[in-house]
Amino acid sequence: MADPMRIRAQASGGNATVRVLMAHEMETGQRKDASGKTIPAWFIQEVTASLNGKPVLTAEWGPAVSKNPFMQFTLKGAKAGDKVSVSWKDNRGETRTDEATVS
Repeated sequence: MADPMRIRAQASGGNATVRVLMAHEMETGQRKDASGKTIPAWFIQEVTASLNGKPVLTAEWGPAVSKNPFMQFTLKGAKAGDKVSVSWKDNRGETRTDEATVS
């Protein structure tokens, strides 16, 4: 299983800014290893976020996203104590879900 995501959610003026750092290799399928063989593609395809169990964001990604991607978004109406959950699924079928509390 992949390393945990680092999620920070901070409330300010009726909104919350959410910052997420995901640990993932994000291989494009175009690089070659030392022996000249192509490294197979391995990248996050779908990212979802929810606030207190209600979906608020869905994103479809491809191989052009960098290794260990960073994502930031703003949630309207979020307040301190709310739960933010972020999930991803990659092209190998692996998934990861982590959550944070809005501070």
